[in-house]
Amino acid sequence: MLKSLMVAKAKEELEQEALVKEEEKQRYLAERAPPLRTSGMNIQQLQDLCRELHVKVDVVDEERYDIEAKVMLNTREIKDLNIKVLDLRGKFKRPNLRRVRVSADAILRSLLGSKHKVSMDLRANLKSVKKEDTEKKRPVEDSDWRKNVEAMSGMEGRKKMFDAAKGPAQ
Repeated sequence: MLKSLMVAKAKEELEQEALVKEEEKQRYLAERAPPLRTSGMNIQQLQDLCRELHVKVDVVDEERYDIEAKVMLNTREIKDLNIKVLDLRGKFKRPNLRRVRVSADAILRSLLGSKHKVSMDLRANLKSVKKEDTEKKRPVEDSDWRKNVEAMSGMEGRKKMFDAAKGPAQ
């Protein structure tokens, strides 16, 4: 249903475009070639008018011939190029691209050129952390957690926790 509606809409638009083109053609012809008024002319004037019209027709025919020759030349060139493209497609096979690992130094060399010898060590900028320091900061208590729950319950336990947290900071 949608397809038929789209086809109907496209058909309407084509008809409208054809009408617009016809109107433009009529307007252009009215401007460029006004209707001839031959009434009241004698034979000499009619002959002169015919000669002028023949000259105009000859000029238009020459232009039309030149344009047709250019179009023929272009179409022939397009056909030749299409044949060349088809020939080239048949001869060459596209290789499968593979992922290549490139170091940062190689990327910089390719970007900056071979003149610049820049060595970039990405690990040099990292902060070094020793494993021993982190273990010393967190003392491990192996005591039973149930004993601590009873000792820390109530207000006394909260006071002990507060004092314990406050003590090392001072």
